[in-house]
Amino acid sequence: MSKPIIGITMGDPASIGPEIALKAVLNPHIHEICRPLLVGDGAVFEHIATVLGMKLTIHRIQQVSEAKFELGTVDVFDLKNTDMAKITFGEISAEAGKASFESVTKVIDLALKGEVEATVTGPINKKSINEAGHYFAGHTEIYAHYTGTKKYAMLLVEDNLKVIHVSTHVSLRQACDLVKKDRIVEVVDLLHHGLISLGETNLKIGIAGLNPHAGDSGLFGTEDDEEILPAVVEAKSKGYDVEGPIPADTLFSKAATGHYGGIVAMYHDQGHIPFKLTGFKWNAEKKQMDSVKGVNITMGLPIIRTSVDHGTAFEIAGKGVASPDAMILAIESAVQLTQNK
Repeated sequence: MSKPIIGITMGDPASIGPEIALKAVLNPHIHEICRPLLVGDGAVFEHIATVLGMKLTIHRIQQVSEAKFELGTVDVFDLKNTDMAKITFGEISAEAGKASFESVTKVIDLALKGEVEATVTGPINKKSINEAGHYFAGHTEIYAHYTGTKKYAMLLVEDNLKVIHVSTHVSLRQACDLVKKDRIVEVVDLLHHGLISLGETNLKIGIAGLNPHAGDSGLFGTEDDEEILPAVVEAKSKGYDVEGPIPADTLFSKAATGHYGGIVAMYHDQGHIPFKLTGFKWNAEKKQMDSVKGVNITMGLPIIRTSVDHGTAFEIAGKGVASPDAMILAIESAVQLTQNK
Protein backbone atom coordinates (compact mmCIF):
# COMPACT_ATOMS: atom_id res chain seq x y z
CA MET A 1 0.00 0.00 0.00
CA SER A 2 1.20 3.53 -0.71
CA LYS A 3 2.01 5.76 2.22
CA PRO A 4 -0.87 8.04 3.23
CA ILE A 5 -0.78 11.75 2.49
CA ILE A 6 -1.07 13.63 5.78
CA GLY A 7 -2.16 17.29 5.72
CA ILE A 8 -0.44 19.26 8.50
CA THR A 9 -1.52 22.81 9.37
CA MET A 10 1.01 25.47 10.30
CA GLY A 11 -0.87 26.62 13.41
CA ASP A 12 -0.60 30.24 14.52
CA PRO A 13 2.23 31.91 12.52
CA ALA A 14 3.27 33.87 15.63
CA SER A 15 3.65 30.64 17.61
CA ILE A 16 5.89 27.57 17.62
CA GLY A 17 3.50 25.92 15.16
CA PRO A 18 5.47 26.50 11.93
CA GLU A 19 8.72 25.56 13.70
CA ILE A 20 7.55 22.19 15.00
CA ALA A 21 5.87 21.42 11.68
CA LEU A 22 9.13 21.98 9.81
CA LYS A 23 11.15 20.00 12.35
CA ALA A 24 8.70 17.11 12.13
CA VAL A 25 8.64 16.84 8.34
CA LEU A 26 12.44 17.00 8.21
CA ASN A 27 12.54 13.85 10.34
CA PRO A 28 13.41 10.84 8.13
CA HIS A 29 11.05 8.62 10.14
CA ILE A 30 8.07 10.74 9.11
CA HIS A 31 8.87 10.22 5.44
CA GLU A 32 9.18 6.49 6.05
CA ILE A 33 5.58 6.25 7.29
CA CYS A 34 3.72 8.89 5.27
CA ARG A 35 3.77 11.66 2.69
CA PRO A 36 3.62 14.91 4.71
CA LEU A 37 2.04 18.03 3.25
CA LEU A 38 2.12 21.33 5.14
CA VAL A 39 -0.90 23.58 4.74
CA GLY A 40 -0.50 27.31 5.32
CA ASP A 41 1.46 30.22 3.92
CA GLY A 42 4.75 29.43 2.23
CA ALA A 43 6.16 32.80 3.31
CA VAL A 44 5.60 31.91 6.97
CA PHE A 45 7.60 28.70 6.65
CA GLU A 46 10.35 30.43 4.68
CA HIS A 47 10.56 33.12 7.34
CA ILE A 48 10.89 30.68 10.25
CA ALA A 49 13.43 28.59 8.31
CA THR A 50 15.53 31.71 7.72
CA VAL A 51 15.27 32.90 11.33
CA LEU A 52 16.32 29.50 12.65
CA GLY A 53 18.93 28.80 9.97
CA MET A 54 17.24 25.60 8.85
CA LYS A 55 18.62 23.95 5.72
CA LEU A 56 15.67 23.02 3.54
CA THR A 57 13.80 23.86 0.37
CA ILE A 58 10.24 25.15 0.53
CA HIS A 59 8.22 23.83 -2.41
CA ARG A 60 5.07 25.93 -2.78
CA ILE A 61 2.17 24.22 -4.52
CA GLN A 62 -1.46 24.92 -5.39
CA GLN A 63 -2.53 21.31 -5.99
CA VAL A 64 -1.74 18.21 -3.93
CA SER A 65 -0.67 16.45 -7.14
CA GLU A 66 2.25 18.89 -7.42
CA ALA A 67 3.88 17.71 -4.20
CA LYS A 68 7.29 15.97 -4.42
CA PHE A 69 7.30 14.29 -0.98
CA GLU A 70 11.09 14.24 -0.82
CA LEU A 71 13.12 14.44 2.40
CA GLY A 72 14.72 17.89 2.65
CA THR A 73 12.12 19.46 0.38
CA VAL A 74 9.09 20.71 2.30
CA ASP A 75 5.86 20.69 0.29
CA VAL A 76 3.56 23.55 1.31
CA PHE A 77 0.00 23.91 0.05
CA ASP A 78 0.43 27.65 -0.19
CA LEU A 79 -2.57 29.73 0.86
CA LYS A 80 -0.71 33.05 0.40
CA ASN A 81 -2.80 34.57 3.16
CA THR A 82 -0.33 36.10 5.62
CA ASP A 83 1.15 39.58 5.69
CA MET A 84 4.45 38.93 7.50
CA ALA A 85 4.78 42.66 8.26
CA LYS A 86 1.80 42.26 10.60
CA ILE A 87 3.12 39.17 12.40
CA THR A 88 5.32 39.36 15.51
CA PHE A 89 6.42 36.24 17.36
CA GLY A 90 4.51 35.80 20.58
CA GLU A 91 1.79 38.35 19.88
CA ILE A 92 -1.95 37.92 19.44
CA SER A 93 -3.32 39.40 16.21
CA ALA A 94 -6.24 39.15 13.84
CA GLU A 95 -3.76 38.59 10.99
CA ALA A 96 -2.35 35.50 12.69
CA GLY A 97 -5.83 34.30 13.60
CA LYS A 98 -7.05 34.63 10.02
CA ALA A 99 -4.07 32.73 8.64
CA SER A 100 -4.27 29.88 11.14
CA PHE A 101 -8.04 29.54 10.78
CA GLU A 102 -7.87 29.37 6.99
CA SER A 103 -5.19 26.68 7.14
CA VAL A 104 -7.55 24.57 9.27
CA THR A 105 -10.55 24.99 6.99
CA LYS A 106 -8.40 24.23 3.93
CA VAL A 107 -7.04 20.97 5.37
CA ILE A 108 -10.59 19.95 6.31
CA ASP A 109 -11.65 20.64 2.73
CA LEU A 110 -8.77 18.57 1.35
CA ALA A 111 -9.69 15.67 3.64
CA LEU A 112 -13.39 15.80 2.76
CA LYS A 113 -12.44 15.68 -0.93
CA GLY A 114 -10.16 12.70 -0.29
CA GLU A 115 -7.01 14.52 -1.38
CA VAL A 116 -5.34 13.81 1.98
CA GLU A 117 -6.00 10.69 4.06
CA ALA A 118 -5.70 12.40 7.44
CA THR A 119 -5.19 15.82 9.01
CA VAL A 120 -2.86 16.99 11.78
CA THR A 121 -3.19 20.43 13.34
CA GLY A 122 -0.59 22.72 14.86
CA PRO A 123 -1.41 24.95 17.86
CA ILE A 124 -3.73 27.92 17.39
CA ASN A 125 -4.51 30.91 19.58
CA LYS A 126 -8.24 31.12 20.26
CA LYS A 127 -8.09 34.86 20.97
CA SER A 128 -6.41 35.58 17.63
CA ILE A 129 -8.97 33.51 15.76
CA ASN A 130 -11.84 35.28 17.48
CA GLU A 131 -10.26 38.67 16.74
CA ALA A 132 -10.26 37.62 13.08
CA GLY A 133 -14.03 37.16 13.31
CA HIS A 134 -14.17 33.38 13.63
CA TYR A 135 -16.01 32.61 16.85
CA PHE A 136 -15.01 29.10 17.78
CA ALA A 137 -13.78 27.70 21.09
CA GLY A 138 -11.07 25.62 19.42
CA HIS A 139 -10.08 23.11 16.76
CA THR A 140 -12.62 20.52 17.86
CA GLU A 141 -15.52 22.89 17.34
CA ILE A 142 -14.16 24.09 13.98
CA TYR A 143 -13.92 20.52 12.71
CA ALA A 144 -17.38 19.64 13.99
CA HIS A 145 -18.90 22.69 12.27
CA TYR A 146 -17.22 22.25 8.89
CA THR A 147 -17.89 18.50 8.75
CA GLY A 148 -21.46 18.74 10.01
CA THR A 149 -20.68 16.48 12.98
CA LYS A 150 -23.07 16.47 15.96
CA LYS A 151 -21.63 13.70 18.15
CA TYR A 152 -17.92 14.13 18.84
CA ALA A 153 -15.43 14.19 21.69
CA MET A 154 -11.80 15.01 22.47
CA LEU A 155 -9.51 12.03 23.07
CA LEU A 156 -6.02 12.56 24.53
CA VAL A 157 -3.40 9.85 23.96
CA GLU A 158 0.00 9.43 25.61
CA ASP A 159 1.44 6.01 26.44
CA ASN A 160 -0.95 4.29 28.89
CA LEU A 161 -3.23 7.29 29.30
CA LYS A 162 -6.06 7.58 26.80
CA VAL A 163 -8.58 10.11 28.08
CA ILE A 164 -11.84 11.16 26.46
CA HIS A 165 -13.96 14.07 27.71
CA VAL A 166 -17.68 14.50 28.30
CA SER A 167 -17.19 18.27 27.86
CA THR A 168 -14.22 20.47 27.03
CA HIS A 169 -14.28 24.18 26.24
CA VAL A 170 -17.01 25.40 28.55
CA SER A 171 -17.06 26.99 32.00
CA LEU A 172 -16.74 24.68 34.98
CA ARG A 173 -20.27 25.58 36.06
CA GLN A 174 -21.62 24.63 32.64
CA ALA A 175 -19.48 21.48 32.56
CA CYS A 176 -21.27 20.16 35.66
CA ASP A 177 -24.62 20.69 33.96
CA LEU A 178 -23.40 18.71 30.92
CA VAL A 179 -22.75 15.54 32.93
CA LYS A 180 -25.75 13.62 31.61
CA LYS A 181 -26.32 9.89 31.17
CA ASP A 182 -26.91 9.95 27.42
CA ARG A 183 -23.81 12.02 26.74
CA ILE A 184 -21.64 9.73 28.89
CA VAL A 185 -22.88 6.63 27.05
CA GLU A 186 -22.22 8.41 23.75
CA VAL A 187 -18.64 9.18 24.81
CA VAL A 188 -18.05 5.59 25.96
CA ASP A 189 -19.06 4.44 22.48
CA LEU A 190 -16.67 6.93 20.84
CA LEU A 191 -13.84 5.87 23.16
CA HIS A 192 -14.39 2.15 22.56
CA HIS A 193 -14.19 2.55 18.80
CA GLY A 194 -11.26 4.95 19.17
CA LEU A 195 -9.28 2.38 21.13
CA ILE A 196 -9.91 -0.19 18.41
CA SER A 197 -8.80 2.29 15.73
CA LEU A 198 -5.57 2.90 17.66
CA GLY A 199 -4.87 -0.83 17.79
CA GLU A 200 -5.48 -1.05 21.55
CA THR A 201 -6.26 -4.55 22.83
CA ASN A 202 -7.23 -3.50 26.35
CA LEU A 203 -10.80 -2.22 25.93
CA LYS A 204 -11.55 -1.84 29.64
CA ILE A 205 -12.87 1.66 30.31
CA GLY A 206 -12.77 3.51 33.63
CA ILE A 207 -15.32 6.28 34.16
CA ALA A 208 -14.44 9.17 36.47
CA GLY A 209 -16.78 10.55 39.06
CA LEU A 210 -17.62 14.23 38.95
CA ASN A 211 -17.56 15.07 42.65
CA PRO A 212 -14.99 14.35 45.38
CA HIS A 213 -15.10 10.64 46.29
CA ALA A 214 -17.54 10.21 43.37
CA GLY A 215 -20.16 11.95 45.51
CA ASP A 216 -19.75 9.59 48.50
CA SER A 217 -23.33 8.29 48.25
CA GLY A 218 -24.78 11.74 47.76
CA LEU A 219 -22.89 13.54 50.53
CA PHE A 220 -20.90 15.67 48.05
CA GLY A 221 -23.29 15.92 45.13
CA THR A 222 -25.85 13.76 43.37
CA GLU A 223 -24.61 13.70 39.76
CA ASP A 224 -22.52 10.56 40.29
CA ASP A 225 -25.53 8.55 41.47
CA GLU A 226 -28.16 10.13 39.24
CA GLU A 227 -26.32 10.49 35.91
CA ILE A 228 -22.96 8.67 35.85
CA LEU A 229 -23.95 5.38 37.50
CA PRO A 230 -27.01 4.92 35.24
CA ALA A 231 -24.71 5.60 32.26
CA VAL A 232 -22.34 2.86 33.45
CA VAL A 233 -25.25 0.44 33.79
CA GLU A 234 -26.48 1.22 30.27
CA ALA A 235 -22.98 0.99 28.78
CA LYS A 236 -22.59 -2.46 30.33
CA SER A 237 -25.93 -3.50 28.87
CA LYS A 238 -24.55 -2.53 25.45
CA GLY A 239 -21.61 -4.88 25.96
CA TYR A 240 -18.91 -2.38 26.93
CA ASP A 241 -16.38 -3.30 29.64
CA VAL A 242 -16.76 -0.29 31.94
CA GLU A 243 -16.23 0.55 35.62
CA GLY A 244 -17.39 3.60 37.52
CA PRO A 245 -17.99 6.12 38.71
CA ILE A 246 -14.50 6.03 40.22
CA PRO A 247 -13.04 8.97 42.20
CA ALA A 248 -10.77 10.80 39.76
CA ASP A 249 -7.87 11.00 42.21
CA THR A 250 -7.56 7.20 42.19
CA LEU A 251 -8.75 6.52 38.65
CA PHE A 252 -5.85 8.28 36.92
CA SER A 253 -3.15 6.61 39.01
CA LYS A 254 -4.58 3.20 38.04
CA ALA A 255 -4.90 4.23 34.41
CA ALA A 256 -1.24 5.30 34.27
CA THR A 257 -0.24 1.69 35.04
CA GLY A 258 -2.23 0.39 32.08
CA HIS A 259 -5.10 -1.01 34.13
CA TYR A 260 -7.59 0.65 31.78
CA GLY A 261 -7.39 0.90 28.01
CA GLY A 262 -9.08 4.28 28.27
CA ILE A 263 -10.88 6.52 30.72
CA VAL A 264 -13.76 8.97 30.57
CA ALA A 265 -13.19 12.38 32.19
CA MET A 266 -16.19 14.53 33.03
CA TYR A 267 -14.66 17.89 32.08
CA HIS A 268 -11.62 19.55 30.51
CA ASP A 269 -9.23 20.03 33.43
CA GLN A 270 -10.10 16.73 35.08
CA GLY A 271 -8.62 14.98 32.07
CA HIS A 272 -5.98 17.45 30.95
CA ILE A 273 -4.08 18.03 34.20
CA PRO A 274 -3.04 14.42 34.90
CA PHE A 275 -2.46 13.88 31.18
CA LYS A 276 -0.03 16.78 30.89
CA LEU A 277 1.75 15.81 34.09
CA THR A 278 2.55 12.55 32.33
CA GLY A 279 3.61 13.90 28.96
CA PHE A 280 5.15 17.31 29.67
CA LYS A 281 8.67 17.29 31.16
CA TRP A 282 10.22 20.61 32.26
CA ASN A 283 14.01 20.89 32.69
CA ALA A 284 14.49 23.39 35.51
CA GLU A 285 18.24 23.63 34.95
CA LYS A 286 17.98 24.40 31.23
CA LYS A 287 14.72 26.33 31.74
CA GLN A 288 13.07 24.61 28.82
CA MET A 289 10.95 21.56 28.07
CA ASP A 290 12.84 18.30 27.64
CA SER A 291 9.79 16.81 25.98
CA VAL A 292 6.21 17.76 25.20
CA LYS A 293 4.27 14.63 24.39
CA GLY A 294 0.62 13.95 23.92
CA VAL A 295 -1.79 13.67 21.03
CA ASN A 296 -5.27 15.12 20.73
CA ILE A 297 -7.69 13.15 18.53
CA THR A 298 -11.21 14.27 17.66
CA MET A 299 -13.48 11.22 17.73
CA GLY A 300 -16.73 11.03 15.77
CA LEU A 301 -15.63 12.94 12.67
CA PRO A 302 -16.00 11.63 9.12
CA ILE A 303 -12.30 12.48 8.61
CA ILE A 304 -9.20 11.82 10.69
CA ARG A 305 -7.93 14.66 12.84
CA THR A 306 -5.07 14.49 15.32
CA SER A 307 -3.20 17.34 16.94
CA VAL A 308 -0.45 18.28 19.34
CA ASP A 309 -1.89 18.65 22.83
CA HIS A 310 -0.05 21.80 23.75
CA GLY A 311 -0.53 25.47 23.14
CA THR A 312 1.15 28.11 21.06
CA ALA A 313 4.06 28.60 23.52
CA PHE A 314 4.36 32.26 22.56
CA GLU A 315 7.16 32.75 25.09
CA ILE A 316 9.57 30.60 23.02
CA ALA A 317 8.25 31.27 19.52
CA GLY A 318 11.00 32.01 17.03
CA LYS A 319 13.79 30.89 19.37
CA GLY A 320 14.39 27.48 17.85
CA VAL A 321 13.98 25.54 21.10
CA ALA A 322 10.46 24.15 20.56
CA SER A 323 10.20 20.36 20.75
CA PRO A 324 8.55 18.59 17.80
CA ASP A 325 7.84 15.48 19.91
CA ALA A 326 4.09 15.99 20.10
CA MET A 327 3.84 16.83 16.40
CA ILE A 328 5.72 13.68 15.47
CA LEU A 329 3.46 11.62 17.73
CA ALA A 330 0.37 13.29 16.23
CA ILE A 331 1.52 12.39 12.72
CA GLU A 332 2.26 8.81 13.81
CA SER A 333 -1.23 8.54 15.34
CA ALA A 334 -2.81 9.91 12.17
CA VAL A 335 -0.99 7.30 10.11
CA GLN A 336 -2.10 4.54 12.48
CA LEU A 337 -5.71 5.71 12.24
CA THR A 338 -5.57 5.56 8.43
CA GLN A 339 -4.51 1.91 8.70
CA ASN A 340 -7.42 1.02 11.00
CA LYS A 341 -10.30 2.80 9.25
